[in-house]
Amino acid sequence: MNSGSFLSYDERYIWHPYTQMQLVPRAIGVERGEGACLHLSDGRKVLDGISSWWVTLHGHAHPKIAKAIAEQAAKLEQVIFANFTHEPASLLAKRLVEITPDGLDKVFFSDNGSTAVEAAIKMAIQYWTLMGEERTEILALEHAYHGDTFGAMSISARGYFTDPFENYLFRVNRLPFPETNTTSEEQFLVAFRSEAKKKKAAAFIYEPLLLGSGGMLIWRAEILEEALRIAKENDILCIADEVLTGFGRTGTMFASEQAETKPDLMTLSKGITGGFLPMGITMASQKIFDAFLSDDRKKTFFHGHSYTGNPISCAAALASLRVFDEEPVFERIKTIVEAHKEFAPKLAAKHNLQHRQIGTVSVLEPKESTGYLNKKSLEWAAKALDLGLLIRPLGDTLYLLPPYATTRQDLEMAYEVMDRILRVE
Repeated sequence: MNSGSFLSYDERYIWHPYTQMQLVPRAIGVERGEGACLHLSDGRKVLDGISSWWVTLHGHAHPKIAKAIAEQAAKLEQVIFANFTHEPASLLAKRLVEITPDGLDKVFFSDNGSTAVEAAIKMAIQYWTLMGEERTEILALEHAYHGDTFGAMSISARGYFTDPFENYLFRVNRLPFPETNTTSEEQFLVAFRSEAKKKKAAAFIYEPLLLGSGGMLIWRAEILEEALRIAKENDILCIADEVLTGFGRTGTMFASEQAETKPDLMTLSKGITGGFLPMGITMASQKIFDAFLSDDRKKTFFHGHSYTGNPISCAAALASLRVFDEEPVFERIKTIVEAHKEFAPKLAAKHNLQHRQIGTVSVLEPKESTGYLNKKSLEWAAKALDLGLLIRPLGDTLYLLPPYATTRQDLEMAYEVMDRILRVE
């Protein structure tokens, strides 16, 4: 089939996510991926500057992960996970417990980041019900984003994404985001202490160190540590949403490693399979797991998905983790970090922009950002693609979040492209 045929079918039949179909009526065809690049149907090769929505970890079509998927697909493709198990899930659970922060001893499988968050919130609320305590409130950060299902929307920031569903979302106690300045950080901690003392909060959910869809906002590990200590002192369960930040994005395997106090629950997705297949994970402490153990079946955690623990996805995740063991992944991450530090400040100074960076994530934005619906996002993305770079700005906030296969030369090109699109405003 030629590219014109499948693109016409796409235009006729497909409704794309987070896309105003009136403004972007035709999708861009992709034939294949290789390393840090995508090969488009029209023959162009583009650098994937956003890891294809933050999921591609080591690079596109990594041969070790592709091989593991093919081998598993020929052996066992799917089985009910309620009272059955298989080797890939068991080995993956063991490996995740070994590499995640201490105290996360149990692994609950689902199929994407939003469902992993839903499971974590339900675990936290039901935990306190089982403990016989009336703790029903959730603490969450201003500007947070945790997913698009109803529970995940409820704990995310209210705005364009959630306005049509406002009457269906449960109430959350919102804490001010601790921007990196003394006043903002102190306001956050004062508000946190005030809420914690009420002894009504079941859990505090947070994106550790980096809020993604909220604008690639960065907060300090020292403030995270203080917040976790407040939570622990007041018996508030801590839920680290590492769907974006996990697997090296912030410079360490997990962002939670950069704080001494560890979470009670952790959600993982996106890069867990190297970007090959959907998977969600909710890690839980032994204390939380034990609260559900009973001869009374009503105390069961009644939550699950048809593809929970899918063997092929588990095989992909195991293969991705083996890449960390067998290849110099953190050296590649260091290369990306250093390239951002070299190129981004110069570009920011040239165009009078603010710059911030954490790990492999580099952010540039106007000193007075106007938000997600700024039309520059579509204009900049289209111009960058014409110049060989895939980006997806958050309004007038530009960022790069590349696969680990990205080289210094790749990033030099990426910053040259962003310089060009900024010059033609």
